[in-house]
Amino acid sequence: MDTPDMRWSGWGDPARATRLPDGAVRLLRDLLGVRPAEAAPPRLEDVTVPASRLGEETLAALAEAVGGAEHVRADAETRIRHTRGKSTPDLLRMRAGETSDAPDAVVLPGSHEDVLAVLRVCARRRTAVVPFGGGTSVVGGLTPHGPFDAFVALDLRRMNALVDLDPVSRTAVLQPGLRAPQAEALLREHGFTLGHFPQSYEWASIGGFAAARSSGQASAGYGRFDDMVLALTVATPEGTLRLGRAPRSAAGPDLRQLVLGSEGAFGVITSVTVRIRPAPEAHAYEGWRFASFAQGGAALRRIAQDGPQPTVLRLSDEAETMVGLADPDAIGEGLGETSGCLAVVGFEGSPQEIADRRARVRAVLEDEGGEPLGPGPGRSWEHGRYNAPYLRDALLDVGAFAETLETAAFWSGLPELYTAVRDALTTTLTAQGTPPLVMCHISHVYPAGASLYFTVVSAQGADAVTHWEKAKHAAGDAILAAGGTITHHHGVGTDHRAWYEREIGPLGVDVLRAVKRRLDPAGILNPGVLLPPAAQE
Repeated sequence: MDTPDMRWSGWGDPARATRLPDGAVRLLRDLLGVRPAEAAPPRLEDVTVPASRLGEETLAALAEAVGGAEHVRADAETRIRHTRGKSTPDLLRMRAGETSDAPDAVVLPGSHEDVLAVLRVCARRRTAVVPFGGGTSVVGGLTPHGPFDAFVALDLRRMNALVDLDPVSRTAVLQPGLRAPQAEALLREHGFTLGHFPQSYEWASIGGFAAARSSGQASAGYGRFDDMVLALTVATPEGTLRLGRAPRSAAGPDLRQLVLGSEGAFGVITSVTVRIRPAPEAHAYEGWRFASFAQGGAALRRIAQDGPQPTVLRLSDEAETMVGLADPDAIGEGLGETSGCLAVVGFEGSPQEIADRRARVRAVLEDEGGEPLGPGPGRSWEHGRYNAPYLRDALLDVGAFAETLETAAFWSGLPELYTAVRDALTTTLTAQGTPPLVMCHISHVYPAGASLYFTVVSAQGADAVTHWEKAKHAAGDAILAAGGTITHHHGVGTDHRAWYEREIGPLGVDVLRAVKRRLDPAGILNPGVLLPPAAQE
Protein backbone atom coordinates (compact mmCIF):
# COMPACT_ATOMS: atom_id res chain seq x y z
CA MET A 1 0.00 0.00 0.00
CA ASP A 2 1.84 3.08 -1.22
CA THR A 3 -0.61 5.54 0.35
CA PRO A 4 0.13 5.81 4.10
CA ASP A 5 -2.42 4.88 6.72
CA MET A 6 -3.51 7.14 9.53
CA ARG A 7 -2.68 6.46 13.14
CA TRP A 8 -4.75 3.41 13.99
CA SER A 9 -6.14 4.77 17.27
CA GLY A 10 -6.17 8.46 16.42
CA TRP A 11 -5.89 11.03 13.68
CA GLY A 12 -3.32 11.57 11.00
CA ASP A 13 0.43 11.07 10.98
CA PRO A 14 1.71 9.44 14.21
CA ALA A 15 4.81 11.61 13.96
CA ARG A 16 2.63 14.71 14.31
CA ALA A 17 0.87 13.60 17.48
CA THR A 18 0.83 16.59 19.80
CA ARG A 19 0.94 17.20 23.52
CA LEU A 20 -1.67 19.44 25.11
CA PRO A 21 -0.19 22.75 26.38
CA ASP A 22 0.05 23.12 30.16
CA GLY A 23 -2.42 26.02 30.07
CA ALA A 24 -5.04 23.83 28.46
CA VAL A 25 -4.44 21.01 30.96
CA ARG A 26 -4.95 23.46 33.84
CA LEU A 27 -8.11 24.79 32.19
CA LEU A 28 -9.54 21.29 31.85
CA ARG A 29 -8.70 20.42 35.44
CA ASP A 30 -9.98 23.61 37.04
CA LEU A 31 -13.00 24.30 34.85
CA LEU A 32 -14.27 20.85 33.90
CA GLY A 33 -12.81 18.50 36.51
CA VAL A 34 -10.89 16.45 33.95
CA ARG A 35 -8.56 13.86 35.45
CA PRO A 36 -5.84 11.84 33.71
CA ALA A 37 -6.84 8.64 31.96
CA GLU A 38 -6.35 5.57 34.14
CA ALA A 39 -4.59 3.51 31.49
CA ALA A 40 -2.72 4.11 28.27
CA PRO A 41 -4.19 2.77 25.01
CA PRO A 42 -2.97 -0.68 23.96
CA ARG A 43 -0.23 -1.09 21.38
CA LEU A 44 -1.30 -2.04 17.88
CA GLU A 45 0.52 -5.37 18.11
CA ASP A 46 -1.47 -6.25 21.25
CA VAL A 47 -4.88 -5.72 19.63
CA THR A 48 -6.66 -8.74 18.21
CA VAL A 49 -9.49 -9.06 15.69
CA PRO A 50 -12.20 -11.72 15.33
CA ALA A 51 -11.45 -14.50 12.88
CA SER A 52 -12.39 -13.58 9.31
CA ARG A 53 -15.71 -15.03 8.24
CA LEU A 54 -14.67 -15.20 4.60
CA GLY A 55 -13.94 -18.66 3.29
CA GLU A 56 -11.05 -19.52 0.99
CA GLU A 57 -13.40 -19.75 -1.99
CA THR A 58 -14.67 -16.21 -1.46
CA LEU A 59 -11.17 -14.84 -0.89
CA ALA A 60 -10.04 -16.50 -4.13
CA ALA A 61 -12.99 -14.99 -6.02
CA LEU A 62 -12.19 -11.54 -4.66
CA ALA A 63 -8.53 -11.93 -5.60
CA GLU A 64 -9.52 -12.86 -9.14
CA ALA A 65 -11.79 -9.81 -9.29
CA VAL A 66 -8.98 -7.38 -8.46
CA GLY A 67 -6.07 -8.99 -10.28
CA GLY A 68 -4.28 -10.95 -7.62
CA ALA A 69 -4.16 -12.12 -4.01
CA GLU A 70 -1.81 -9.25 -3.10
CA HIS A 71 -4.80 -6.92 -3.45
CA VAL A 72 -6.89 -8.78 -0.84
CA ARG A 73 -5.64 -8.32 2.71
CA ALA A 74 -6.97 -10.25 5.71
CA ASP A 75 -4.11 -9.70 8.17
CA ALA A 76 -4.94 -8.25 11.57
CA GLU A 77 -3.15 -4.91 11.16
CA THR A 78 -4.80 -4.05 7.85
CA ARG A 79 -8.22 -4.98 9.21
CA ILE A 80 -7.66 -2.89 12.36
CA ARG A 81 -6.63 0.14 10.29
CA HIS A 82 -9.90 -0.13 8.35
CA THR A 83 -12.12 -0.46 11.42
CA ARG A 84 -14.66 2.35 11.87
CA GLY A 85 -13.91 6.01 11.22
CA LYS A 86 -12.48 8.84 13.30
CA SER A 87 -15.30 10.10 15.52
CA THR A 88 -14.47 10.33 19.22
CA PRO A 89 -16.64 7.28 20.07
CA ASP A 90 -14.83 5.39 17.29
CA LEU A 91 -11.46 6.30 18.76
CA LEU A 92 -12.48 5.50 22.34
CA ARG A 93 -13.55 2.04 21.24
CA MET A 94 -10.29 1.54 19.37
CA ARG A 95 -8.31 2.74 22.39
CA ALA A 96 -10.14 0.10 24.42
CA GLY A 97 -9.05 -2.55 21.92
CA GLU A 98 -12.64 -3.18 20.80
CA THR A 99 -12.53 -4.49 17.21
CA SER A 100 -15.82 -6.32 16.76
CA ASP A 101 -16.60 -4.08 13.77
CA ALA A 102 -13.40 -4.95 11.89
CA PRO A 103 -13.89 -5.87 8.22
CA ASP A 104 -13.31 -9.50 7.34
CA ALA A 105 -10.92 -8.44 4.59
CA VAL A 106 -9.69 -5.32 2.80
CA VAL A 107 -10.00 -5.40 -0.99
CA LEU A 108 -8.06 -3.00 -3.23
CA PRO A 109 -9.51 -2.65 -6.72
CA GLY A 110 -7.46 -0.99 -9.45
CA SER A 111 -10.19 0.02 -11.90
CA HIS A 112 -13.88 0.57 -12.45
CA GLU A 113 -14.12 -2.94 -13.88
CA ASP A 114 -12.47 -4.35 -10.74
CA VAL A 115 -15.09 -2.63 -8.59
CA LEU A 116 -17.92 -4.08 -10.69
CA ALA A 117 -16.39 -7.53 -10.37
CA VAL A 118 -16.06 -7.22 -6.58
CA LEU A 119 -19.69 -6.13 -6.28
CA ARG A 120 -20.83 -9.13 -8.33
CA VAL A 121 -18.86 -11.52 -6.11
CA CYS A 122 -20.19 -9.95 -2.91
CA ALA A 123 -23.80 -9.83 -4.10
CA ARG A 124 -23.69 -13.56 -4.87
CA ARG A 125 -22.11 -14.42 -1.52
CA ARG A 126 -24.08 -12.11 0.82
CA THR A 127 -21.01 -10.10 1.71
CA ALA A 128 -21.46 -6.42 2.52
CA VAL A 129 -19.17 -3.83 0.90
CA VAL A 130 -18.07 -0.61 2.58
CA PRO A 131 -16.26 1.87 0.26
CA PHE A 132 -13.16 3.21 2.01
CA GLY A 133 -11.35 6.38 0.91
CA GLY A 134 -9.39 8.23 3.58
CA GLY A 135 -11.21 6.66 6.53
CA THR A 136 -12.12 10.08 7.92
CA SER A 137 -15.84 9.58 8.61
CA VAL A 138 -17.01 11.02 11.95
CA VAL A 139 -20.63 9.84 11.72
CA GLY A 140 -20.37 6.05 11.73
CA GLY A 141 -20.15 5.93 7.95
CA LEU A 142 -17.77 2.96 7.83
CA THR A 143 -19.62 0.57 10.12
CA PRO A 144 -22.29 -1.51 8.32
CA HIS A 145 -25.38 -2.95 9.98
CA GLY A 146 -27.49 -5.74 8.59
CA PRO A 147 -27.98 -9.50 8.23
CA PHE A 148 -24.82 -10.28 6.26
CA ASP A 149 -22.44 -13.18 6.57
CA ALA A 150 -19.36 -10.91 6.35
CA PHE A 151 -18.20 -7.54 5.10
CA VAL A 152 -15.21 -6.19 3.21
CA ALA A 153 -13.70 -2.71 3.17
CA LEU A 154 -13.25 -1.62 -0.45
CA ASP A 155 -10.11 0.50 -0.22
CA LEU A 156 -9.86 2.66 -3.35
CA ARG A 157 -6.28 3.89 -2.90
CA ARG A 158 -5.02 2.15 -6.06
CA MET A 159 -7.45 4.26 -8.10
CA ASN A 160 -5.49 7.46 -7.63
CA ALA A 161 -4.89 9.04 -11.04
CA LEU A 162 -5.58 12.36 -12.67
CA VAL A 163 -7.28 10.82 -15.72
CA ASP A 164 -7.77 13.94 -17.81
CA LEU A 165 -7.47 17.70 -17.64
CA ASP A 166 -9.25 20.04 -20.04
CA PRO A 167 -7.70 23.53 -19.73
CA VAL A 168 -10.23 25.01 -22.15
CA SER A 169 -13.28 23.90 -20.17
CA ARG A 170 -11.29 24.05 -16.91
CA THR A 171 -12.32 20.57 -15.87
CA ALA A 172 -10.43 17.57 -14.53
CA VAL A 173 -11.32 13.88 -14.24
CA LEU A 174 -10.07 12.40 -10.97
CA GLN A 175 -10.18 8.87 -9.61
CA PRO A 176 -11.81 8.41 -6.21
CA GLY A 177 -8.80 7.13 -4.28
CA LEU A 178 -6.78 10.30 -4.79
CA ARG A 179 -6.08 11.90 -1.44
CA ALA A 180 -6.73 15.63 -1.51
CA PRO A 181 -3.07 16.71 -1.30
CA GLN A 182 -2.20 14.35 -4.17
CA ALA A 183 -5.02 15.77 -6.28
CA GLU A 184 -3.97 19.33 -5.52
CA ALA A 185 -0.33 18.60 -6.39
CA LEU A 186 -1.30 17.03 -9.74
CA LEU A 187 -3.52 19.98 -10.62
CA ARG A 188 -0.88 22.53 -9.58
CA GLU A 189 1.54 20.98 -12.10
CA HIS A 190 -0.85 22.31 -14.75
CA GLY A 191 -1.44 25.65 -13.01
CA PHE A 192 -4.85 24.82 -11.53
CA THR A 193 -6.44 24.20 -8.14
CA LEU A 194 -9.58 22.52 -6.91
CA GLY A 195 -9.81 24.98 -4.02
CA HIS A 196 -11.22 22.38 -1.63
CA PHE A 197 -9.54 22.43 1.78
CA PRO A 198 -11.67 20.87 4.56
CA GLN A 199 -10.16 20.15 7.96
CA SER A 200 -9.74 16.53 6.82
CA TYR A 201 -7.80 17.72 3.73
CA GLU A 202 -4.53 15.94 4.49
CA TRP A 203 -6.20 12.48 4.56
CA ALA A 204 -9.60 12.60 2.87
CA SER A 205 -10.18 11.35 -0.68
CA ILE A 206 -11.86 12.72 -3.78
CA GLY A 207 -14.48 9.95 -3.73
CA GLY A 208 -15.20 10.66 -0.08
CA PHE A 209 -15.66 14.36 -0.79
CA ALA A 210 -18.35 13.53 -3.35
CA ALA A 211 -20.01 10.76 -1.35
CA ALA A 212 -20.40 12.97 1.75
CA ARG A 213 -21.04 16.41 0.16
CA SER A 214 -17.90 17.83 1.73
CA SER A 215 -17.40 21.55 2.40
CA GLY A 216 -13.96 23.13 2.49
CA GLN A 217 -12.64 25.98 4.60
CA ALA A 218 -12.47 28.17 1.49
CA SER A 219 -16.08 27.52 0.54
CA ALA A 220 -16.91 31.24 0.54
CA GLY A 221 -14.69 31.62 -2.50
CA TYR A 222 -14.70 28.19 -4.16
CA GLY A 223 -18.01 26.68 -3.09
CA ARG A 224 -18.78 23.26 -1.64
CA PHE A 225 -17.45 20.12 -3.28
CA ASP A 226 -20.86 19.23 -4.70
CA ASP A 227 -20.83 22.63 -6.44
CA MET A 228 -17.62 21.55 -8.19
CA VAL A 229 -18.83 18.16 -9.47
CA LEU A 230 -19.82 18.08 -13.15
CA ALA A 231 -19.91 14.35 -13.87
CA LEU A 232 -19.65 11.00 -12.08
CA THR A 233 -19.05 7.37 -12.93
CA VAL A 234 -20.61 4.96 -10.45
CA ALA A 235 -20.28 1.18 -10.14
CA THR A 236 -23.35 -0.61 -8.74
CA PRO A 237 -24.24 -4.29 -8.38
CA GLU A 238 -26.64 -3.75 -11.29
CA GLY A 239 -24.14 -2.06 -13.61
CA THR A 240 -22.63 1.33 -14.38
CA LEU A 241 -24.08 4.82 -14.06
CA ARG A 242 -22.45 7.57 -16.13
CA LEU A 243 -23.91 10.90 -15.07
CA GLY A 244 -23.23 14.39 -16.39
CA ARG A 245 -22.77 15.40 -20.05
CA ALA A 246 -22.70 19.17 -19.65
CA PRO A 247 -22.25 21.79 -16.93
CA ARG A 248 -26.04 22.16 -16.69
CA SER A 249 -28.93 20.34 -18.35
CA ALA A 250 -32.72 20.34 -18.53
CA ALA A 251 -32.80 16.63 -19.40
CA GLY A 252 -34.90 15.53 -16.45
CA PRO A 253 -33.91 15.39 -12.77
CA ASP A 254 -30.18 15.63 -12.14
CA LEU A 255 -29.14 12.14 -11.08
CA ARG A 256 -25.73 13.43 -10.07
CA GLN A 257 -27.46 14.86 -7.02
CA LEU A 258 -28.72 11.40 -6.14
CA VAL A 259 -25.18 10.09 -5.90
CA LEU A 260 -23.64 13.13 -4.20
CA GLY A 261 -24.18 12.58 -0.49
CA SER A 262 -25.23 8.94 -0.89
CA GLU A 263 -22.27 7.71 1.21
CA GLY A 264 -21.75 4.50 -0.74
CA ALA A 265 -25.27 3.22 -0.19
CA PHE A 266 -26.25 3.34 -3.89
CA GLY A 267 -22.94 2.66 -5.61
CA VAL A 268 -19.19 3.15 -5.58
CA ILE A 269 -17.94 6.35 -7.21
CA THR A 270 -15.11 5.42 -9.57
CA SER A 271 -14.43 8.78 -11.25
CA VAL A 272 -15.34 12.40 -10.64
CA THR A 273 -15.22 15.23 -13.16
CA VAL A 274 -14.73 18.51 -11.35
CA ARG A 275 -14.55 22.20 -12.15
CA ILE A 276 -11.07 23.58 -11.56
CA ARG A 277 -9.70 27.12 -11.36
CA PRO A 278 -6.35 28.77 -12.02
CA ALA A 279 -4.09 28.43 -9.00
CA PRO A 280 -3.96 31.76 -7.13
CA GLU A 281 -0.80 33.81 -7.23
CA ALA A 282 -1.06 34.89 -3.61
CA HIS A 283 -3.19 34.65 -0.49
CA ALA A 284 -3.73 36.74 2.64
CA TYR A 285 -5.58 36.02 5.89
CA GLU A 286 -6.43 38.47 8.65
CA GLY A 287 -8.34 38.68 11.91
CA TRP A 288 -11.27 40.87 13.00
CA ARG A 289 -12.86 41.29 16.39
CA PHE A 290 -16.59 41.76 17.02
CA ALA A 291 -18.15 42.57 20.37
CA SER A 292 -20.62 39.68 20.15
CA PHE A 293 -21.51 36.61 18.09
CA ALA A 294 -24.71 38.32 16.99
CA GLN A 295 -22.84 41.39 15.76
CA GLY A 296 -20.28 39.30 13.90
CA GLY A 297 -23.00 37.13 12.42
CA ALA A 298 -24.75 40.23 11.06
CA ALA A 299 -21.51 41.30 9.38
CA LEU A 300 -21.01 37.87 7.81
CA ARG A 301 -24.61 37.87 6.57
CA ARG A 302 -24.16 41.24 4.90
CA ILE A 303 -21.05 40.05 3.08
CA ALA A 304 -22.62 36.74 2.07
CA GLN A 305 -25.69 38.49 0.68
CA ASP A 306 -24.28 41.68 -0.81
CA GLY A 307 -20.56 41.03 -1.23
CA PRO A 308 -17.77 41.47 -1.78
CA GLN A 309 -17.05 37.79 -1.21
CA PRO A 310 -13.73 36.82 0.38
CA THR A 311 -12.31 33.32 -0.09
CA VAL A 312 -12.45 32.39 3.60
CA LEU A 313 -15.00 33.76 6.07
CA ARG A 314 -15.31 32.34 9.59
CA LEU A 315 -16.54 33.59 12.96
CA SER A 316 -15.87 32.08 16.41
CA ASP A 317 -18.24 32.70 19.29
CA GLU A 318 -17.14 34.14 22.62
CA ALA A 319 -16.24 30.77 24.17
CA GLU A 320 -14.20 29.58 21.19
CA THR A 321 -12.44 32.92 21.00
CA MET A 322 -11.65 32.92 24.72
CA VAL A 323 -10.08 29.47 24.60
CA GLY A 324 -8.20 30.24 21.39
CA LEU A 325 -9.48 27.31 19.36
CA ALA A 326 -8.82 29.17 16.12
CA ASP A 327 -5.11 28.85 16.99
CA PRO A 328 -4.66 25.22 18.13
CA ASP A 329 -0.93 25.67 18.73
CA ALA A 330 -1.61 28.19 21.51
CA ILE A 331 -4.89 26.93 22.90
CA GLY A 332 -5.39 27.85 26.53
CA GLU A 333 -2.21 29.90 26.78
CA GLY A 334 -3.87 33.31 26.54
CA LEU A 335 -7.05 32.41 28.38
CA GLY A 336 -9.04 35.50 29.24
CA GLU A 337 -6.84 37.86 27.25
CA THR A 338 -9.15 38.00 24.20
CA SER A 339 -12.75 39.11 24.51
CA GLY A 340 -15.49 39.29 21.96
CA CYS A 341 -15.57 37.12 18.84
CA LEU A 342 -12.78 36.46 16.37
CA ALA A 343 -13.48 36.44 12.63
CA VAL A 344 -10.94 35.10 10.14
CA VAL A 345 -11.14 36.55 6.64
CA GLY A 346 -9.04 35.28 3.76
CA PHE A 347 -8.37 36.31 0.18
CA GLU A 348 -6.78 34.50 -2.78
CA GLY A 349 -5.93 35.66 -6.29
CA SER A 350 -3.50 38.11 -7.86
CA PRO A 351 -1.99 40.74 -5.55
CA GLN A 352 -4.19 43.40 -7.15
CA GLU A 353 -7.35 41.31 -6.80
CA ILE A 354 -6.55 40.68 -3.16
CA ALA A 355 -5.92 44.36 -2.48
CA ASP A 356 -9.15 45.44 -4.15
CA ARG A 357 -11.38 42.89 -2.41
CA ARG A 358 -9.62 43.36 0.91
CA ALA A 359 -10.34 47.10 0.86
CA ARG A 360 -14.00 46.58 -0.01
CA VAL A 361 -14.46 43.90 2.67
CA ARG A 362 -12.71 46.09 5.22
CA ALA A 363 -15.19 48.88 4.58
CA VAL A 364 -18.13 46.54 5.23
CA LEU A 365 -16.66 45.00 8.38
CA GLU A 366 -15.78 48.35 9.86
CA ASP A 367 -19.25 49.64 9.07
CA GLU A 368 -20.66 46.66 10.99
CA GLY A 369 -18.55 47.44 14.06
CA GLY A 370 -15.60 45.15 13.38
CA GLU A 371 -12.16 45.94 14.77
CA PRO A 372 -9.21 44.97 12.53
CA LEU A 373 -6.60 42.81 14.26
CA GLY A 374 -4.13 42.60 11.40
CA PRO A 375 -2.64 39.50 9.78
CA GLY A 376 -1.50 37.81 13.00
CA PRO A 377 -4.71 35.89 13.80
CA GLY A 378 -5.07 35.00 10.13
CA ARG A 379 -1.57 33.56 9.96
CA SER A 380 -2.17 31.59 13.16
CA TRP A 381 -5.37 30.12 11.76
CA GLU A 382 -3.66 29.27 8.45
CA HIS A 383 -0.80 27.55 10.25
CA GLY A 384 -3.11 25.48 12.45
CA ARG A 385 -6.05 24.96 10.09
CA TYR A 386 -5.58 21.16 9.93
CA ASN A 387 -4.40 20.63 13.51
CA ALA A 388 -7.69 20.41 15.42
CA PRO A 389 -8.05 16.60 15.04
CA TYR A 390 -4.56 16.17 16.51
CA LEU A 391 -5.66 18.40 19.37
CA ARG A 392 -8.67 16.13 19.89
CA ASP A 393 -6.31 13.16 20.32
CA ALA A 394 -4.25 15.14 22.84
CA LEU A 395 -7.42 15.87 24.82
CA LEU A 396 -8.26 12.18 24.91
CA ASP A 397 -4.71 11.46 26.09
CA VAL A 398 -5.20 13.57 29.24
CA GLY A 399 -8.63 12.13 30.05
CA ALA A 400 -10.91 14.72 28.45
CA PHE A 401 -13.73 14.05 26.01
CA ALA A 402 -13.85 16.16 22.84
CA GLU A 403 -16.25 15.89 19.93
CA THR A 404 -17.84 18.05 17.24
CA LEU A 405 -21.19 18.35 15.50
CA GLU A 406 -22.48 20.72 12.86
CA THR A 407 -25.72 21.95 11.35
CA ALA A 408 -27.05 24.77 9.18
CA ALA A 409 -30.13 26.96 8.90
CA PHE A 410 -31.47 30.10 7.27
CA TRP A 411 -30.13 33.35 8.70
CA SER A 412 -33.42 34.21 10.41
CA GLY A 413 -33.36 30.92 12.33
CA LEU A 414 -29.66 30.82 13.15
CA PRO A 415 -29.84 32.54 16.59
CA GLU A 416 -32.53 30.15 17.83
CA LEU A 417 -30.61 27.15 16.48
CA TYR A 418 -27.39 28.28 18.16
CA THR A 419 -29.07 28.70 21.53
CA ALA A 420 -31.06 25.45 21.30
CA VAL A 421 -28.05 23.26 20.53
CA ARG A 422 -25.83 24.88 23.17
CA ASP A 423 -28.55 24.46 25.80
CA ALA A 424 -29.22 20.84 24.85
CA LEU A 425 -25.55 19.88 25.07
CA THR A 426 -24.90 21.81 28.29
CA THR A 427 -28.01 20.58 30.08
CA THR A 428 -27.59 16.93 29.13
CA LEU A 429 -23.90 16.63 29.94
CA THR A 430 -24.18 18.63 33.17
CA ALA A 431 -27.01 16.36 34.34
CA GLN A 432 -24.64 13.40 33.87
CA GLY A 433 -21.99 14.98 36.08
CA THR A 434 -19.71 16.12 33.26
CA PRO A 435 -20.40 19.83 32.69
CA PRO A 436 -19.03 20.77 29.24
CA LEU A 437 -17.37 23.66 27.55
CA VAL A 438 -19.42 24.25 24.37
CA MET A 439 -17.83 26.33 21.62
CA CYS A 440 -19.11 27.24 18.18
CA HIS A 441 -18.16 28.93 14.94
CA ILE A 442 -19.80 29.85 11.67
CA SER A 443 -17.73 27.98 9.13
CA HIS A 444 -19.65 28.31 5.84
CA VAL A 445 -21.89 31.14 4.65
CA TYR A 446 -24.48 31.49 1.89
CA PRO A 447 -26.83 34.29 0.86
CA ALA A 448 -29.73 32.53 2.59
CA GLY A 449 -28.02 31.10 5.66
CA ALA A 450 -24.94 29.60 7.30
CA SER A 451 -23.58 26.58 9.13
CA LEU A 452 -22.83 26.26 12.84
CA TYR A 453 -19.94 24.04 13.93
CA PHE A 454 -19.94 23.07 17.62
CA THR A 455 -17.00 21.71 19.62
CA VAL A 456 -17.76 20.08 22.97
CA VAL A 457 -15.18 19.33 25.66
CA SER A 458 -15.91 17.68 29.01
CA ALA A 459 -14.63 15.10 31.44
CA GLN A 460 -15.09 11.59 30.15
CA GLY A 461 -17.07 10.25 33.07
CA ALA A 462 -17.51 6.57 33.83
CA ASP A 463 -18.73 5.75 30.31
CA ALA A 464 -17.78 8.47 27.85
CA VAL A 465 -19.48 6.88 24.84
CA THR A 466 -22.84 6.54 26.61
CA HIS A 467 -22.49 10.08 27.99
CA TRP A 468 -22.00 11.42 24.47
CA GLU A 469 -24.78 9.36 22.90
CA LYS A 470 -27.30 10.98 25.25
CA ALA A 471 -25.98 14.48 24.55
CA LYS A 472 -25.82 13.88 20.79
CA HIS A 473 -29.41 12.62 20.84
CA ALA A 474 -30.56 15.75 22.67
CA ALA A 475 -28.64 17.97 20.24
CA GLY A 476 -30.17 16.18 17.24
CA ASP A 477 -33.67 16.71 18.62
CA ALA A 478 -32.87 20.37 19.28
CA ILE A 479 -31.56 20.86 15.73
CA LEU A 480 -34.71 19.54 14.10
CA ALA A 481 -36.99 21.39 16.53
CA ALA A 482 -35.22 24.66 15.73
CA GLY A 483 -35.52 24.14 11.97
CA GLY A 484 -31.92 23.16 11.22
CA THR A 485 -30.59 20.31 9.13
CA ILE A 486 -29.10 17.36 10.96
CA THR A 487 -25.81 17.73 9.11
CA HIS A 488 -24.19 20.38 6.94
CA HIS A 489 -21.06 18.54 5.78
CA HIS A 490 -20.19 15.58 8.00
CA GLY A 491 -22.83 13.36 6.39
CA VAL A 492 -25.50 11.03 7.73
CA GLY A 493 -23.69 7.72 8.32
CA THR A 494 -25.35 5.70 11.04
CA ASP A 495 -25.10 8.37 13.75
CA HIS A 496 -27.54 10.81 12.07
CA ARG A 497 -29.77 8.27 10.35
CA ALA A 498 -32.77 8.52 12.70
CA TRP A 499 -32.86 12.34 12.42
CA TYR A 500 -32.33 12.21 8.66
CA GLU A 501 -35.40 10.00 8.37
CA ARG A 502 -37.40 12.58 10.32
CA GLU A 503 -35.95 15.42 8.26
CA ILE A 504 -36.98 14.02 4.85
CA GLY A 505 -40.16 12.27 6.04
CA PRO A 506 -41.56 8.78 5.35
CA LEU A 507 -42.23 9.45 1.67
CA GLY A 508 -38.70 10.70 1.15
CA VAL A 509 -37.33 7.56 2.82
CA ASP A 510 -39.51 5.38 0.57
CA VAL A 511 -38.11 7.14 -2.52
CA LEU A 512 -34.56 6.35 -1.42
CA ARG A 513 -35.51 2.79 -0.59
CA ALA A 514 -36.82 2.35 -4.13
CA VAL A 515 -33.52 3.62 -5.55
CA LYS A 516 -31.61 1.29 -3.25
CA ARG A 517 -33.66 -1.72 -4.33
CA ARG A 518 -33.06 -0.98 -8.03
CA LEU A 519 -29.32 -0.34 -7.83
CA ASP A 520 -28.47 -2.76 -5.02
CA PRO A 521 -31.13 -5.50 -4.80
CA ALA A 522 -29.13 -7.60 -2.33
CA GLY A 523 -28.52 -4.55 -0.11
CA ILE A 524 -24.77 -5.16 0.15
CA LEU A 525 -23.61 -1.55 -0.26
CA ASN A 526 -22.81 0.06 3.10
CA PRO A 527 -25.91 -1.44 4.74
CA GLY A 528 -27.47 0.63 7.50
CA VAL A 529 -25.64 3.78 6.42
CA LEU A 530 -27.84 6.68 5.25
CA LEU A 531 -31.03 4.59 5.14
CA PRO A 532 -32.97 3.08 8.05
CA PRO A 533 -32.44 -0.66 8.54
CA ALA A 534 -35.82 -1.45 6.93
CA ALA A 535 -34.29 -0.42 3.62
CA GLN A 536 -31.99 -3.43 3.80
CA GLU A 537 -34.65 -6.07 4.40
